[in-house]
Amino acid sequence: MFRTALRNVFAHKARLLMTVLAVMLGVAFVSGTLVFTNTLSDALQKSSAKGFDHVDVAVTAQWKDAEGDKVGESHELTSAMVEDSAEVPGAAQAIGVVLGFTAMADQDGKLIGDGFGSQGGNYWGTDDPRYPLAEGHAPKGADEILIDAETAKRTGYRVGDTVRMSVDGPVLEPVVAGIFTTDDGNVAAGGSLALFDTATAQKLFGKEGTFDEIAVKAKDGVSETALKAELDKALPADAVETTTGTQLAEDQASMIASSMSGLKQGLLVFAGIALFVGTFIIANTFTMLVAQRTRELALMRAVGASRGQVTRSVLLEAFVVGAVAAVVGLLAGIGIGAGLRALMGTFGATVPAGPLVVTPGTVAAAFAVGILITMLAAWLPGRRAAKIPPVAAMSSVHAKATTKSLVLRNTLGTLFSGAGIAVVLAATTMSGTDGQAPMGLGAVLLIIGVFILTPLLSRPLIAAAAPVLRVFGVSGKLARQNSVRNPRRTAATASALMIGLTLITGMTVVAGSLQNAIDKMAASAIEADYVVSMANGNWLSPDVERTLKQSDDVTAISPLRNAPARIDERTEFLTGVDGSSIGELTDFPVRDGAFEVAGTRIVVDHGTAEKYGWKAGADFTLTYEDGKKQELTVAGVYEGNEMFRGIMLDTATLAPHQPDPVDMRVMVKVSGGASDAAKDRLVEALGTNPAIQVQDKKDLSNELASMFTLMLNMVYGLLAMAVLVAVLGVINTLAMSVFERSQEIGMLRAIGLDRKGIRRMVRLESLVISLFGGVLGIGLGVFFGWAAGQLVGSRMATYELVLPWDRMAVFLLLAGVVGVLAALWPARRAARLNILQAIKAE
Repeated sequence: MFRTALRNVFAHKARLLMTVLAVMLGVAFVSGTLVFTNTLSDALQKSSAKGFDHVDVAVTAQWKDAEGDKVGESHELTSAMVEDSAEVPGAAQAIGVVLGFTAMADQDGKLIGDGFGSQGGNYWGTDDPRYPLAEGHAPKGADEILIDAETAKRTGYRVGDTVRMSVDGPVLEPVVAGIFTTDDGNVAAGGSLALFDTATAQKLFGKEGTFDEIAVKAKDGVSETALKAELDKALPADAVETTTGTQLAEDQASMIASSMSGLKQGLLVFAGIALFVGTFIIANTFTMLVAQRTRELALMRAVGASRGQVTRSVLLEAFVVGAVAAVVGLLAGIGIGAGLRALMGTFGATVPAGPLVVTPGTVAAAFAVGILITMLAAWLPGRRAAKIPPVAAMSSVHAKATTKSLVLRNTLGTLFSGAGIAVVLAATTMSGTDGQAPMGLGAVLLIIGVFILTPLLSRPLIAAAAPVLRVFGVSGKLARQNSVRNPRRTAATASALMIGLTLITGMTVVAGSLQNAIDKMAASAIEADYVVSMANGNWLSPDVERTLKQSDDVTAISPLRNAPARIDERTEFLTGVDGSSIGELTDFPVRDGAFEVAGTRIVVDHGTAEKYGWKAGADFTLTYEDGKKQELTVAGVYEGNEMFRGIMLDTATLAPHQPDPVDMRVMVKVSGGASDAAKDRLVEALGTNPAIQVQDKKDLSNELASMFTLMLNMVYGLLAMAVLVAVLGVINTLAMSVFERSQEIGMLRAIGLDRKGIRRMVRLESLVISLFGGVLGIGLGVFFGWAAGQLVGSRMATYELVLPWDRMAVFLLLAGVVGVLAALWPARRAARLNILQAIKAE
């Protein structure tokens, strides 16, 4: 039986090639994902660990306990603490560390990096061991900086050049005093790092005389734990916390591994989809191969082979196919991992240098996936073949499925589909995250149910195409009949494409509806022409509002100022606004009272009002962050959204209680409305500051929707793998079908159907099967998109279903193209069959 199984594998090399490709693509995706994420994680962890080479113990400030009614704040790390740290036994050096956001412009005036990776810090003394100088000298005074070597390489800046930058307000134009090397992870990921002298950094980042951290280096022969113990004795325990460099590196590695796990899981989900689709193809292939060898297997049973031996022979073939696919897939996956790392550079991100990481776990996963998936898919066809009595197999009386088996299949499919629909509908009545798990379960049940029912659905749906197929004459009629001749095979082939299009359509419906909801939200809530904010989402200096107020174009302006406060022992965040202008800059539906912000009169969103039981005219006592209390009156309750919510009060009322006021955003209305010229004037008024962005309503909508757009593009790219596997399935099915119908095709040729007619017949059959899968996939995708939208709509008032008819038409067209392309080789092979040899075929 072992020799027979091996002989069958090598005897059907062409037929099994598509199966190997289907399995190989899935394995390549899984192993490529593991190689890429492991390589990226290892490179970032090693790079991060190097950043702690000069830190044996880090000293950080603890959070103060709130005094009375004041909102809590952090202790401060002073220069005296740095000196005390340097003098403890075992300490070789103590460095005061200052860090903050620093936007740096390239030579074209554009922000380097994405804002979040643009950092600044201090250079300690004249020879900071953390940042070895490649050229130049240490910065002296506010007019000199150092830049990292990667940024210098990307931008072309050299020592002596002037750089435009900003921290939180005014534009700075210091001279590059030197260039340093660093293993900083932000720099490795495409960000920038600028270093000032310590006094300048403290002043710019609002930390005069204080530090964010103290990095202490131990003397030779002194352990980290010993140094930590000495620092714990010397520094106030209630004000600081000490952590060893090893612990910091481990914590950083854990954070990196945790962030990578999300990416890894997301990629593996799509790899699983490709494998799931591939499973249909493998099962289909082995079903057809076993059917073609029915008489051979029956003869083996007649001469003494047991059912188990027949099943094991089929499984052995699957094992060989899976092993070959696993080896090839692993090698391809290593290439995919290397390609993904290189591809990151095209998106403006770089990965620290390091080797590709191929762990034993990756190798084991590749072989487990390749072999197990193939054997599981082949088990049912092998078992089915072994159960056929030898005499029945030799006379082919087993060929058609019994009525009992079809009734059982349809009943089971109906139960699964009904349960899936019921669970999905129940999930739509839940709110937010509560409904996610039930909806996922319902979606799986419904997809399984539709797959089981696909043979039943194929006949009426394919029959609907009959009027169109009649246009193609005999070829069209034969194509329709061939499509429904073996409903199970048609179902398995169409289901592979159905799953891919279900996910693509569902994601497209949700993303399009979200974009529309965000556009409506921005259009309905914001009357301002522009919103000004920091590029990295940090706070704006109040100087920005004061500067813009002086512009002749500005007709109304208001900051959005954030401040913590307490109400009934609960912490709430206030939004300070210009009470005289906010009505011109926003347009919120008012549910109760009037939108009036002045003095002690405030407005509050409906969610907060419900939480505290407030209505228009209600009074309440609020405790500011400085501990002082004030009684405020609710003038109105407005309908909040994801962009605006909470308590709004006048900045004149809030400012006296803020020791260091900062703005989240500044809303601006200009004469003549939004225009490119008006925007340019605002940018120029702010000194063409690389740290500050000026956005109109469309920019805000695009920014909010950007993560959904990115996710959708990733889905399209990743699901292309599943569609490719589906193409292989269609090719495989048609090739097998042509082989099975060789005698029939020979007879058609003999009675007058020419080669062109044969090719047209096979192509139309492929087109019908692919469009059948496309219609099912788009239909399910719309249903799942609607259901998912119900969950989103429970938390977003402006959400409503938007069907992207143009994209759905493209998806259906894509399904048709898949069918046409997949039929090229089988159609050509069918047309080239020798008539006499085909008629003699069994």
